[in-house]
Amino acid sequence: MLLVACKGRQGTVMNEPVAEVSRPAWVLARPVDDLDYIGIGSCPKARADYQESAKKNALNDLASEISVRVEGNSLLSSLDSRTRFTETYQSNIRTTSNEQLEGFEMVDSWQDAREYWVYYRLDKSVHARIKAERKEKALAIARDGFGRAHERLAAGDLKGAFDQDLRALIAMKEYWGENDQVTVGDRQVPLANAIFADLQRLTSSVRFAPLPERCLLDYSDRFAREMLITASFSDGTLARRLVQLPVTFSWPGTSGRVSESRGTDEEGHVRATVKHVEMNGATADLLVRLNMDEMVSPELDPVFVRPVVSSLTVPEVHVPIDLTMPRLHVTSNETNLGQPVSAGIAIGIKEELTAKGFRIVGRPADADLLLDLRASTREGGQSNGFFTTLLDVTWSFRDRRTNDVVVEGGRQGVKGIQLDHVKAGLDAYKKAGNDLRKELVSSMLNTLL
Repeated sequence: MLLVACKGRQGTVMNEPVAEVSRPAWVLARPVDDLDYIGIGSCPKARADYQESAKKNALNDLASEISVRVEGNSLLSSLDSRTRFTETYQSNIRTTSNEQLEGFEMVDSWQDAREYWVYYRLDKSVHARIKAERKEKALAIARDGFGRAHERLAAGDLKGAFDQDLRALIAMKEYWGENDQVTVGDRQVPLANAIFADLQRLTSSVRFAPLPERCLLDYSDRFAREMLITASFSDGTLARRLVQLPVTFSWPGTSGRVSESRGTDEEGHVRATVKHVEMNGATADLLVRLNMDEMVSPELDPVFVRPVVSSLTVPEVHVPIDLTMPRLHVTSNETNLGQPVSAGIAIGIKEELTAKGFRIVGRPADADLLLDLRASTREGGQSNGFFTTLLDVTWSFRDRRTNDVVVEGGRQGVKGIQLDHVKAGLDAYKKAGNDLRKELVSSMLNTLL
């Protein structure tokens, strides 16, 4: 089996050494040159693309000599303290720089029967000039985007302003670790830091004003409430309603957390209907939040965008949800073989409904809902000294004002077995009561909420 590998720097041990005299000095020992960046690469000729591979290795070797600086007061230094981003940044910038190398020249190449070698160099002064030209262009693009961001914000388009700032920052990403002083207006500013500070200002100055201030849910509105949110920008110097701003609404739902995203209209308003709320505890909140995912264009490289956006303050407001359960009047008629039952099914259902927040009232006129429950038993058979009694139950919840049925149901032939029919009837009541207090209440809550 033949093992094939390429290399950038010298150090590979050859299986069959070639006479040293046949190799040029730059293959035998890496040149030392203070004026140039050096790149040397080689590749076994067993590979079909050995020439291209050797050139690529040489350029990678050359690029590795060009360091990526990180100054202490730079944006990169600031991001690294928050997200430990420097290593990822340097890796990605080095890859980009490799692809954009200019001004290098091939000094020499050499080959024998088994290997191909290539030698590149890049004049350090040429590289510095090319880099300075690129940096000047990048900073000009960034400065222009920074200016357009202020124009968008003045028009109430915070999303557009955010996009312009972010694009400006990405345009100069290769220089996040360097000094980038530019003139903006009549003052000198470090551009990357200024743009990042503007992004922070944009998000932290967003204000959400809910109307009403508390989300009140009750039976009269069928436990649904439309909330109106006004989005505005206020930083002490500028106050504007915000248009086309992506806003997320979320709250605990009966089938899991509900999340909806909408944009503000031309007046800075956005609406959402809160419904199907799950109240596991005493309180729940409607969370209104700036949708940062929709603030960022998918065109922008997430490697560089993510640490920037994750360092920003995301504006949000919590709106308390107050759930008021209906007032309920209960009417029941429960008998066991024709005789009234005092501790029947209705008592357990009242307890369960009360635990869920329903308010039991004594007069039908004071109620929102009317529960009518009817239960009776009939004799079944008997066998081996045991008697069977069957219980039939029906119930209905009605709206007091409209008399419309909200939910209804029943059970037929619930068996009770005991030593006589009366005791068997009470046994059937006990079985049905345990099942129905959960089933009936759950059915009612699912219908209402």
